[in-house]
Amino acid sequence: ITDFIVEDTEEAYQGIVAKGGRPLHVIEGPLMDGMNVVGDLFGAGKMFLPQVVKSARVMKSAVAHLIPYIEEEKRQDEAAGRDVRSKGKIVIATVKGDVHDIGKNIVTVVLQCNNFEVVNMGVMVPCHEILARAKVEGADIVGLSGLITPSLEEMQYVAGEMQKDEHFRIKKIPLLIGGATTSRVHTAVKIAPHYEGPVVYVPDASRSVSVAQSLLGDGAQSYLDELSADYDKVRHQHANKKQVPLWSLNKARANRTPVDFSAYRPATPRLLGRRVFKNFDLNELARYIDWGPFFQTWDLAGPYPAILTDEIVGVEATRVFADGQAMLKKLVEGRWLSASGVLALYPANSVGDDIEFYTDESRTEVAMTWYGLRQQTEKHVIDGVTRPSRCLADFVAPKDSGVADYAGLFAVTAGLGVEKKEQAFVDALDDYSAIMLKSLADRLAEAFAECLHHRVRTDLWGYAAGEALTNDDMIAEKYQGIRPAPGYPACPDHSAKEDLFRVLQCQEIGMGLTESLAMTPAASVSGFYIGHPDSTYFSVGKIGEDQVHDMATRRGMDEAALARLLAPNL
Repeated sequence: ITDFIVEDTEEAYQGIVAKGGRPLHVIEGPLMDGMNVVGDLFGAGKMFLPQVVKSARVMKSAVAHLIPYIEEEKRQDEAAGRDVRSKGKIVIATVKGDVHDIGKNIVTVVLQCNNFEVVNMGVMVPCHEILARAKVEGADIVGLSGLITPSLEEMQYVAGEMQKDEHFRIKKIPLLIGGATTSRVHTAVKIAPHYEGPVVYVPDASRSVSVAQSLLGDGAQSYLDELSADYDKVRHQHANKKQVPLWSLNKARANRTPVDFSAYRPATPRLLGRRVFKNFDLNELARYIDWGPFFQTWDLAGPYPAILTDEIVGVEATRVFADGQAMLKKLVEGRWLSASGVLALYPANSVGDDIEFYTDESRTEVAMTWYGLRQQTEKHVIDGVTRPSRCLADFVAPKDSGVADYAGLFAVTAGLGVEKKEQAFVDALDDYSAIMLKSLADRLAEAFAECLHHRVRTDLWGYAAGEALTNDDMIAEKYQGIRPAPGYPACPDHSAKEDLFRVLQCQEIGMGLTESLAMTPAASVSGFYIGHPDSTYFSVGKIGEDQVHDMATRRGMDEAALARLLAPNL
């Protein structure tokens, strides 16, 4: 769709100049006319996100061609106030400690397509830098993005700092909140009270335009009144919501998952200790890809492969899937990125709610302790049986059982070197390919986790040597055992990554952790291996202060610091 864009832009420019017009009139006229059509179709659900992002390349390429003419005009005419008027300026950033930016980059492109000027500050941006840049740029709106749960606390901090700064407080500069872990309730209850200016939750890219337009348009006050009333209602409902009854930690422990270890004979791993996989074959990883989340990146809803024949999004889903497959082929053949991983299998036993990993079969020296959280929500009786109060340690043989059990750790990344190729696309004004590349890196990282887990089950640990599952079966988790990841429902404590990364020596494969415990590169996955046939995923849910106190004691950790880590579960 960018064929002849330079020639067409030049022709439009010459035509407008011949009539006494200015280079900016090309942007204000035909280019914005086109982008307005794109925006209207997208808002009406008649055009989809991949098409919008592709359209942006036309706009950016055309503007890039016109910039020398515009700069020359400025030199000749000091009246720079005649610049094209944007609908508003937005400074947007992924908050400190967080490295995820696909969603933020998509929002940036969509807003730019709708004639907003967007300053995208990138990832891991400290609060003071965001606010300083917003002042320098004269931003009309500030936008914050984050994926991991610790980012929620950082967003509260930014809101509080905006309240302290009269530039934001007096002008009531709106603050937009977005990202996978954010929500309308969390924004209303936890973030908005810190700042008296507008704080608005934006659920996805398609809503960002209407929110920005509502905040800066003629009807802004009525929109803000509606928003305020809605958030008051949300806070009222949240405050009066019937709290889920919690059992005491002792009662929950007495209701642990009933696992009979007396007759259990764990398979002994073929090789204990650590194994490193550098420059893993990308062709092999491609076979393990789960394409479902790929479509979610592009705001296309529906299960794969049914989405390809969906009545509404099928045509666009098929097109973006073909683009993804084509880039994946180029990515693999051109080695645009590399994938490396590390795993370790160790003797292990549970001690209460925790799992101890031992350096060798003598089981005398602890390599690391994985501290577990137990469900404390009230459990109901179903068919005469009380549902168990689960903890991951329930699925590893207790130390005092005499059963010599095992468990594992892993960390993988498919994001090594991705920035160089991404920047090449950005420099070529090709946001579509830049976003596509990062989404494929994410898919390959998840595929790497799937691939290594399969190898662990069938060979390295070998407890399911006869497994014969298809990729769809593996995506549906029909295998024996689990690989829970820190930050997910069964193990919501992100700090488990610190010991995991230390024991695995992840720095050797180029992986690290930010101060908020996000993994670098962004396209990375880490977690644990548990092999018991009864092991299953679950959600810890809400926990009591007694469990926080108990865990802080076990870890020799400040209770307030632990409470901050576990805030979403309190």
